[in-house]
Amino acid sequence: MSANTNNDEAVKIPWRIKEWFPDLSEKTRTALQSYFALVVKHNKTLSLVSPKTVPVADALHFADCILGSQIVLEDSPGIKKIYDFGSGNGFPGIVFGILNPEIEVVLIESDLRKVEFLKHVATTLTIPNVKVQHATIEALPVDSVKFAIVRGFGNISKTILLARKVMPKGGVLYHMKGEQWGLEITEIPTQLCSVFYPALVREYVLPSTQIRFGVVKTTKN
Repeated sequence: MSANTNNDEAVKIPWRIKEWFPDLSEKTRTALQSYFALVVKHNKTLSLVSPKTVPVADALHFADCILGSQIVLEDSPGIKKIYDFGSGNGFPGIVFGILNPEIEVVLIESDLRKVEFLKHVATTLTIPNVKVQHATIEALPVDSVKFAIVRGFGNISKTILLARKVMPKGGVLYHMKGEQWGLEITEIPTQLCSVFYPALVREYVLPSTQIRFGVVKTTKN
């Protein structure tokens, strides 16, 4: 199965989500594929993803976000609202919102052009549980974020430094990371470890690859 990217020329790109995630509903898979088409359509003007990753986006971006989202929900099954810090291209927040229509997902992004893209995606795909906010992480109200997720935003130390005031005691920040997640944890300054406790939730391997990723959570002390 291929995704029609709606470009001037019909571009066929491998799309193996149904093969890898047969339990997803047809409606969910269609929404994910439509999102992919929008990413490709606007990529040249907004630099949403590296062009080199587009041919393997079903694995590197979509399967990654699906697996990461599942791990987050398994770890915190009671989530009613979650923030995607530095959402940018919408990964993983848009995917999380498509998979979990009962959970409110707030995409935080400081780049106005990408904010408009995210709003366009949410409107076009009719994802009412996804909200888009033009803001920086540190500008959010104090203690306002109980759960948040980040992917490709920055290292763990940078992220928890920016989030330290906006998350209350017991707040959980999930970091979707590559194989070097352990190194990032060791590089967290001691003073930040006294504020956020880091722990690996689970590692996983992307379909049809040998690439290992991990979800790390930092919990506000």
